[in-house]
Amino acid sequence: MTDNTAATCVLPKSITQKHSSYGRIQELREFYCSEFGHEPKFYVRVPGRVNIIGEHVDYCGYPVIPMAIDQCILLAVGISENDMQLDLRNMEKEKYENFQTDINEFNINPKTSGAPAWYNYFLCGVKGIFETLNETQPRLGMTVAISGNIPPASGVSSSSALVSSAVLATAYVHQLSLDRKQLASVSASCERYIGTQGGGMDQAIAYLAKEGCAQFIEFHPTLKATPLQLPKGACFVVANSLTEMNKAATSDFNQRVVECRLGSCLIAYSLKLSNWRDMRVLVKLQEALSCSLDQMAVYAQQYVCKDLYTRSELCKIFGLSTEEFEKEFLTANTKNMETFKLQQRILHVVNGIRQSTIQLYETDEEDVQMVSSGPAVSGT
Repeated sequence: MTDNTAATCVLPKSITQKHSSYGRIQELREFYCSEFGHEPKFYVRVPGRVNIIGEHVDYCGYPVIPMAIDQCILLAVGISENDMQLDLRNMEKEKYENFQTDINEFNINPKTSGAPAWYNYFLCGVKGIFETLNETQPRLGMTVAISGNIPPASGVSSSSALVSSAVLATAYVHQLSLDRKQLASVSASCERYIGTQGGGMDQAIAYLAKEGCAQFIEFHPTLKATPLQLPKGACFVVANSLTEMNKAATSDFNQRVVECRLGSCLIAYSLKLSNWRDMRVLVKLQEALSCSLDQMAVYAQQYVCKDLYTRSELCKIFGLSTEEFEKEFLTANTKNMETFKLQQRILHVVNGIRQSTIQLYETDEEDVQMVSSGPAVSGT
């Protein structure tokens, strides 16, 4: 296994002592063997990430600039061709319980409150790949040992790294030839089974990271990553406050997503777009209106003229019953929302993108350079 910043899947024979995670990999191997009584077939590594520019804008379709970090999820994986069991063992056994389930019969039920069980993130990834298999392709069992040093619930993508590692491992076991963009898209979509309505930044940087670079990641009209060469010798200090915030444990994250969707639809409705219900993503609304970000800011102030809207107000504006409104716009953990901060959310996104665009293109070319991206690399 060579030092590869992006997510990777390798056979044991490829692992050398030169790898920065060699010690962790050997500890994981010993743990796997003690738990399952045989050697793993392959290993998976998926990094965490930090975001430099673009907060809470990816689920609105706008670009972000994250970069991968050294901390990562490591998996040791075995294949159980005659055993339809998924068996998960975490090295932090005192914190994360063992989990086993029939690979063909498992459910992921998002909680309306509280953090999801850790293994549900892994199940999301398994389900995401299973949905890409054809009906006749057999599902294979797996034995998986997990090691992670990404601080949990700390805003550096520990949960998304676990989902993405499950996607990559399951794809490898079932011999799927998916490129990195496809793996990122599957990972982003299937993480929503846990209940969070993320936009895809965490998964995209996990698969598309490049050493020495941040990535300018665009989501619309299709996923695209352009490496940004960081200044030579640059050092980024990431401080951990030790205050944990699991975005799937509360409705806070999804509330912002819901408010952005509502704000976008309200602008579309006010401008009398016949397909206003489909304008839930701001970048798609901007495209439909063929307008600039400056004009989007004007529309936001003109048509989302209040910061706080009540559910009854929005139902009256849209001509929807409470039940229709809930089904159309709300998620499992936001069904009790009664007030919505629409203007604040829309202006945060639009003004944030306007400012980040200025920052990107006014940066000295000698400090940050666009570099050409290599060919797509199969995640398997």
